[in-house]
Formats: sequence, C-alpha cells, structure tokens
Amino acid sequence: MRLTNLFTKTSKTAPADEVAKNAQLLIRAGFIHKEMAGVYTYLPLGKIVLDKIINIIREEMNAVGGSEISLTALQQKDVWEATGRWDDKVMDVWFKTRLASGSELGLAPTHEEPLTQLMKSHIQSYKDLPVYPYQFQIKFRNELRSKSGLMRGREFWMKDLYSFSRTQAEHDAFYEKITAAYLRVYDRLGLGEWTYKTFASGGSFAPYSHEFQTLSPVGEDKIYIHEGKRIAINEEVYNDEVLADLGIARDELKEAMAVEVGNIFTLGTKFSEPLGLTFTDEDGSVKPVIMGSYGIGPSRVMGLIAEHFADDKGLVWPESVAPAKVYLVRIGDQAAITHADELYGELGEKNIETLYDDRDVRPGQKFADSELFGIPYRVTVSDRLLASNQYELTVRKTGETSLLTREQLLAKLS
Repeated sequence: MRLTNLFTKTSKTAPADEVAKNAQLLIRAGFIHKEMAGVYTYLPLGKIVLDKIINIIREEMNAVGGSEISLTALQQKDVWEATGRWDDKVMDVWFKTRLASGSELGLAPTHEEPLTQLMKSHIQSYKDLPVYPYQFQIKFRNELRSKSGLMRGREFWMKDLYSFSRTQAEHDAFYEKITAAYLRVYDRLGLGEWTYKTFASGGSFAPYSHEFQTLSPVGEDKIYIHEGKRIAINEEVYNDEVLADLGIARDELKEAMAVEVGNIFTLGTKFSEPLGLTFTDEDGSVKPVIMGSYGIGPSRVMGLIAEHFADDKGLVWPESVAPAKVYLVRIGDQAAITHADELYGELGEKNIETLYDDRDVRPGQKFADSELFGIPYRVTVSDRLLASNQYELTVRKTGETSLLTREQLLAKLS
C-alpha cells in the first residue's frame, strides 16, 4: 500500500472525550474513527489489523472442527421469551427497535437462542452430533459506560462458537480441546506470556466457567495467579473451597489486575430444553442436546494489543497482526525515488507486506508517522545512504538500527 493512496490522516491529538490510551493512539494513527461513545469505525489500516486477528482465531477454530456461519443481528422476541432472556430485567443490555408494522425486535447481544432454534432443523439423530458452528459478527450491548476504547463497546466484534454434543463426556473433551485452541490464539497474538486460564463462576451446569485474562494495568478484573500452574482464579470465586478444590494455597498466589479476552461456558441443557432441541440416541430414546459457548472479542483484543504494545511514540504491533511488516521511507530526489520504487516492487514479489511512504512531506513527519503506526520494521532509502549502496533498517520494538546492502536487507526481511 502506498500512503499517497491512503485517504486517512494522522493527528497529534485525539478527541478530548477519549480517555482510553488504545483509542487515543488508534484514532491519532488513523486506524479507527470514533462515531460516539463505545462505537468506532474501522479505517483501512485498522481493518487490516482486525482482519488479521480474526483470521488467527478462524484458523484455530477450524482446526478443532468449527464450521463458520453468519447469523442475523435482528432478533425476534419469541425465541428469547422461551428462555426468559427477552426481559430487560434479566438481560439489561438490550437494544430494541420496532418494524413499521409495530413488531418489536432486538439487536443481538449474543446468539445462544437463535442458533439453538436454527439447529432444530439440522439435528435429529445422534449421527448429527457433535457439531461446532461459529461466527464473527458485530454484537450490540447497551453498556452503561463505554470509556475503555475498543475494550468495552456498545457495538463490537465477537467470535462466538457453540458446541452441540450427545453426552457430557463428549462435551468435556471438546471443552479441553478448545481451551488449548484459545491458548494458541493468544500466543499467536503476542499475548500468551501475560494471559491465564482463569477459574470463574460456572452457573448451573458446571462447577466453573473459564475466562482468559490478560494482565494489564487498565484491567477491570482482579485475579489471583498461580505462576507454576499457569492458571488464575477470578476474585468472584476466590475462597477456601475453590482453593482446596484446585489444590492451591493462598501464599502461592499473586494478586493482579487483568482484562478478560475470552470465556468458555458449559451450558448443559439450559437452552436446548426450553427451545426443544433434542436428538434420538442409538437406543431410540429422545434426549436434550448438551451445549457449550465459547467467546473471543476480536475488537477488544485489538484494543488490548494497542494498549499493551505501545510507547511514548505510538503503537508497537506484534508482527502477526501489524497492518504491514515494513514501513518504507524515501528521502531525497530522483535517485532515492527510483531505488525506493524498485525496492517496493521487490518486497511485493517476496510477499513482504509493505506500507510505502511515498508522500512529498518532510522526513521528520515520515519518521514520526512510522513510529505512530507501529509497523515492526522501517526501511529508509535516502540519497545519502545510496552513495554507499546501503539501506537503513530500524526495528520499531527496540529502536535497533543497522545499515545493510539491498541483498542483506531482503534476506533479513524474508
């Protein structure tokens, strides 16, 4: 991508009412645009980052047998009334609207009910199970406060996968499989070192649910970490009974604040029974399907990465989700332009994603924008460097700089 083809602009300031660092940086860099509190538009570079996060999650969901679908955002109230969750007193985050005919609709905050209803058309026999549909979709929740940028939105991206199983044992086996898949996701996103499988309240069908919590000073959740076991306990279930169940002593734990970046739940028959999702087993008996739900918020993860990997100059993206691997800067006259254009072409031939700063602006602005954008590597082509047949390579994360020939540069970036 050439910057002269990019319509967005960088800024030295963010909206005065934006207090979250992640949103301030992403807005200043032109990755997102704030529409209103908790609602953001993804601009070209931000959309690339979001799509890379989504694709990492998609690959891991497919690897455990997931089947991607796309459900509707508009919801009819009858299916939600069947489980008691249409009532605002039960689920207080609904956005509701009406058709011209007067029928009341909702904008989906989650999708357990409509997917359970849908699966009645596809699950009749034990031979139809297990199945693991999932989707990436914008959800809508009427949050009372939205001051954490992308980490708490009223409109946000969610990956929600739902498991439909014959037996508790079959469900439990998948639960462990997807736990491992989630940990792989966070490793690939660069967050694995700071992310813990965390024991939380389990509801009616399991002693625990599990959250995935990433340590962060801006976190809203207090957790207690056991470093040796690489697990944590949410404050809501931090008591002697849980400690005994997990075989952990209080003095083995460290208190910390964290951001929830995912969760997994055993649902049992909470939704299948009221909605009539059953299957005929091998012995001819009719049984309710056992369910689970598994969520990751790609937009929340994007906000946390922006918050976590940043310095006083701007964003510092992990290579796996950066909008490009290389930020190519040209400084000088025709010789620098010619060499930079040629290098841009060679990088493209080697499938090295490159953001080419071909603008006619001062070098200082190019360097400042490269740091604000947080691209992992900056390559500088200038008349001065070309006099000795060299290119300057700067690592965004460390600031380390080296002078290389074109062959050395291409080899290192490859």
